[in-house]
Amino acid sequence: FLPQVDSTNAGRVLASDAAVFLKKSGLTDLVLGKIWDLADTDGKGILSKQEFFVALRLVACAQNGLDVSLSSLNLPVPPPRFTDTSSPLLLSGTASSDLPWAVKLEDKVKYDAIFDSLNPVNGLLSGDKVKPVLLNSKLPVDILGRVWELSDIDRDGMLDRDEFAVAMFLVYCALEKEPVPMSLPAALVPPSKRKPLSVPGAMPLIPSSTKESHQSLPPVGILAAKTPLTQ
Repeated sequence: FLPQVDSTNAGRVLASDAAVFLKKSGLTDLVLGKIWDLADTDGKGILSKQEFFVALRLVACAQNGLDVSLSSLNLPVPPPRFTDTSSPLLLSGTASSDLPWAVKLEDKVKYDAIFDSLNPVNGLLSGDKVKPVLLNSKLPVDILGRVWELSDIDRDGMLDRDEFAVAMFLVYCALEKEPVPMSLPAALVPPSKRKPLSVPGAMPLIPSSTKESHQSLPPVGILAAKTPLTQ
C-alpha cells in the first residue's frame, strides 16, 4: 500500500494523500478521523511508515467490527480491504456480485413475514415503522443506529424488503454477541443492490460462527411481538 501514498519515497505519508487512500476502505469519515488521530501520535499531520501501518491495522479492525483503539492492534484480523482495483488484497478477481448472500433463504422468509406485517407502502417501510421493531430487540441505541445506517443501503430513509432483511440479520448477530461491522460486508449487500467491484470495503464472508449461531436464534416473532401493527 505504501507506494500508492508515498509517491516520493520519502518514508512518510501526508494527511491529504492518506485521506484519499483511506476513503477507499468504505469506512465513514468519523471512523477514519479516529483512526488518523490514533495513528498520528505527534499530531503533525504526517504519518511515518510505522504510523501508516498502524492506520492500516486500525482500518482492518474497523472493517471487521472491532473497536478502533490501540488495544485492538494485537487482535488477529484479515488484511484491510480497499476498493482500488489495483490493490492486491481485494478479493482475488471475484466480483462482489458473485458472492452468495449471507442472509439464508429460510431466514429471509421469516424476515419477509415481519416486513409484510408492518404494512409497507409501495414496498417500503419508513423509519417510524422499523424503529419499534429495532427497539424491541433491547440492543443499545448506538448499535441500532449503526444497524439502520448499514441497512439503508440506498440512503433514502426507507427500507425495502431486502434492506429490512439486512437489518434483521444484523440485529440477530448483535443479539448473539457478534459485532456489528462499521461498514457493510460485501456478502451482506443484497444481490439486488450489487454492482461488480463497487461495494465499499469488500470483505470476507461472514464468519462461520455467525452462521452456526444463526440457526439457533429465538423465533423471529420476539422482535415484532410487542410492536403495534397499526399506526
